Amino acid sequence: MRPNGLKLYATCAGLTLAVLAPVLMPGYVLVYDMVFTPRQPLNAVAFGLSEALPRAVPVDAVVALATLVVPGQLVQKLALAAIFFVGALGAGKLVPTDKTGVRIVAAVAYTWNAYVAERLFLGHWTLLLGYAALPWVAMAGLRMRANEPRAWTRLVLTMLPAVLSAPGGLLALGTALATAGRRKVLPVLGIGVVLNAPWWVPSLLHSGLSDPAGVTAFSARAENWGGPVLSVLGLGGVWNGEVVPISRTNPVLPVITVVLTVAALLGLRELARRMPATRNLTILGAIGVLLAVIATLPGGATAMTAAIEHVPGAGLLRDGQKWVAWWALPFAIGLAVITERLNARMLVAVLLMGLLPDLAWGGFGRLEPVDYPADWARVRELLDDQPGDVAVLPLSAFRRFDWNDRRTQLDPAPRYLPGTTVADDALSVGGRLIAGEDPRAARLRAHDYTGISWVLVEYGTPGRADENLLKRLEKVYDGPELALYKVPGVPPAAPNGPPVAPVVLAWIAAGSLICVSLLWRRLLVGRFAPPQREE
Repeated sequence: MRPNGLKLYATCAGLTLAVLAPVLMPGYVLVYDMVFTPRQPLNAVAFGLSEALPRAVPVDAVVALATLVVPGQLVQKLALAAIFFVGALGAGKLVPTDKTGVRIVAAVAYTWNAYVAERLFLGHWTLLLGYAALPWVAMAGLRMRANEPRAWTRLVLTMLPAVLSAPGGLLALGTALATAGRRKVLPVLGIGVVLNAPWWVPSLLHSGLSDPAGVTAFSARAENWGGPVLSVLGLGGVWNGEVVPISRTNPVLPVITVVLTVAALLGLRELARRMPATRNLTILGAIGVLLAVIATLPGGATAMTAAIEHVPGAGLLRDGQKWVAWWALPFAIGLAVITERLNARMLVAVLLMGLLPDLAWGGFGRLEPVDYPADWARVRELLDDQPGDVAVLPLSAFRRFDWNDRRTQLDPAPRYLPGTTVADDALSVGGRLIAGEDPRAARLRAHDYTGISWVLVEYGTPGRADENLLKRLEKVYDGPELALYKVPGVPPAAPNGPPVAPVVLAWIAAGSLICVSLLWRRLLVGRFAPPQREE
């Protein structure tokens, strides 16, 4: 590797350590939607075969398989490190230049920004894995555009981190379509449809719809006087104000955002002379910005509400700010190209980091590893090989445990305990209750415990359990953090999810495509396939 190449790799490693150094200590980082456990159960829910919408499919199955081999905390640390190192490296390599400083600017701009910070603090690690894959997907799409041999296999493999989640899979598919060109639309669509099948097949088979109240609750928000549009153009604007870094309220930031946006667009105009698909990537970025702010525009919220009320899967349009990822990539590489004629490229990279100092060191205390209390392992042992589903009290999707420094975190029980755990999935956003999507959780709210064989009570978090209910149950375990009750005389709940056959076929199709891609890259027919003429 040439010294200049080493500088890019060293920069990517430095960015990773600058953010994640405290996270790499022993323990689990539990914040908002990011929950890892020592060994995640491999159950029907992980494959989308439950009554709830498959929002964590296929990532739950992948993590469950991974934790059969290595501890969950190691899986978490590797995933978080990949977000920064792989994302930065991909953005740097995507820029068509021989100047390492330009590549470094792209790497910094793509990973040290408000989008990454806010989504990281919100615990959206699967979305960020897809985000980190986008530059690599773009490079694979450009190879397909140039008719390079085996380029389609590269596209399949680079999309894998993204298809762990539905939004990530769609982000990757859009990026691939933009870079591969019109003549490759059908093969790219085919690859995207098959790889994303494990989540979209059970989603279509699910009878429920998302709560349209989430349209306004999850819409982009202003982080300063510039309003939501400028916040989004600066890669911020996430709906949850609690995760927004303080630096995003800087009164000078809207002006800086305008300057950087203009600079990026000028860089993209220059880049269009060297890299095909630059125009498509820019248009895709504009679409991402539009989707992010549409709920804040006149008539936008009404249109989105109608879609969510009538179209299965349209709930993906909620939290539109996630689509800003499509703008982040052209923004980063365009900004890098405009610095090509400058001698102070490293100063630009440092200034970009200086605009968001509170991403460093795990957000200065936002991300700190903790250990699960011993009660969790004890309850898991008691439930091993025991039939029946577990209901969790108090009824709330999120917890604030004392042992996690009162940080808001998703209830870890469904990913810690064996079997199927039913937890409340309704969300309280800005004082408004957003209905959940799991019918069994809704029944728990109505005090209907049909099919529930166990009740787990979690202590040290806001909310109360129904004491009248607990008096009728048999206490099996009572520790300082958890109590476990047996519901007497209740048979295990019968499976009640989507039809098994189409879901299994979806997994087989995706797995087969991955295996064929790997084999095609290794076998003689793939390795020595004659190159085709460029279009």
